[in-house]
Amino acid sequence: MTRVTPIQGVQLIFRTSTALLTLCFLFGCTTTGSSEESLRSRIKSYQSQIIDDEVTGSNLVIVGAADGTRAMSVVNSGRPGDRDVDETTVFPIWSMSKPVTIVAMMMLHEQGKFEMDDHVSAYLPCFESLAVQDGDSVRPATQPLTIEHLMSHRSGWGYYSGWEDGAPNTNSVINPVPPGYDRPHPNQTRFNDLQDYCEAVAQEPLAFEPGSDFMYGLNQAILGRLIEVMTGLPLEDYLSQNLFGPLNMVDTSFVMDEQKRARFQPLWINSENLKGYTFLLNELTYSPKSSAHFGDGGLVSTAADYANFCQMLANGGEFQGKRTLTQASIDQMTTPLSIDIMAEMERPAGMDMGYSVFVMRDPASEGNAAPQGIFGWSGYHNTHFWIDPSNQMYVLWMSRAREFSFEIPAGLRKVVYGPAE
Repeated sequence: MTRVTPIQGVQLIFRTSTALLTLCFLFGCTTTGSSEESLRSRIKSYQSQIIDDEVTGSNLVIVGAADGTRAMSVVNSGRPGDRDVDETTVFPIWSMSKPVTIVAMMMLHEQGKFEMDDHVSAYLPCFESLAVQDGDSVRPATQPLTIEHLMSHRSGWGYYSGWEDGAPNTNSVINPVPPGYDRPHPNQTRFNDLQDYCEAVAQEPLAFEPGSDFMYGLNQAILGRLIEVMTGLPLEDYLSQNLFGPLNMVDTSFVMDEQKRARFQPLWINSENLKGYTFLLNELTYSPKSSAHFGDGGLVSTAADYANFCQMLANGGEFQGKRTLTQASIDQMTTPLSIDIMAEMERPAGMDMGYSVFVMRDPASEGNAAPQGIFGWSGYHNTHFWIDPSNQMYVLWMSRAREFSFEIPAGLRKVVYGPAE
């Protein structure tokens, strides 16, 4: 297991488009800009401010390089109901499961198991005859659903609450998620395995013809079932044997035993009339009895584990001398297929999407001086990461809090790289 320990005097070389800038991370180093405050101090101040503003509880940041050098900054809230965090704390990573599933698919793609333009129905016949919502009516789809549509959130399926005005929404066929934020969540979903889930999803009308538009949604859950069909293994087993094992991700899984639950971070919720720390809103059960392992949001992980995943991506697909992916596969993952994906969320322009990772085209639009081409994603309970290929490094933020905020990683990028000029 990789242990993350504070490292004195670690230097990370930032190769920006304008200059070669050496920043020192942690314990006494100072930036070379106008500020004499150390980057470590600036990050810690930012973490503390997020806690003081009641956005999250305890949180940690890891800054790491492709060669395995990494340093961690931890700020704990010390508040009743919260828990101190470290590199072994177990967090639900929600949509940071998506890049994991994408990497697994790219591994199979390198093995020749499929082509991106393959019809999904060739592997899962339940997706043969799809429907499209057309105004108030539903009509047959005229275009086939391909694997690349799922990889890039261009299938036409979003996310569905399954609830409306506090009661089950009978208009939603798939009903994949539990009740709203203001009530306990005793059940994972109504599905016990991914095949049942896919058969229900296939009945839900698409918002548009496959491939014609972008809509963030449940696509990677279907990819999980494709992995099972292509490999003959349950998704959990395939990931454990081929990704988590080689990357020493010893605590990353879709299930939790008693030992992991003892390290599971409580949720800080600050939403409307709810405020405090709780396990009542876990939403997923992480039960060993369930085979509904959702590759779009079902994983738990630790900072130590996910840092290994980030290191592999920052190192061009290689981890501790063993190759997981080729650089060509990472390049394909990070080639934008949808432009300005954050527009519908009223976020600044300049962030595009490849295969379920954002790709930063215009960092200045977000207000920071990050290099063009950084990529990454976030999770529903405020876990965030990005990879910086030009500097062969990554940044990982781990916390557990609602409501979700894109302002956390945006602010952290401004701390790390400085404001836009």
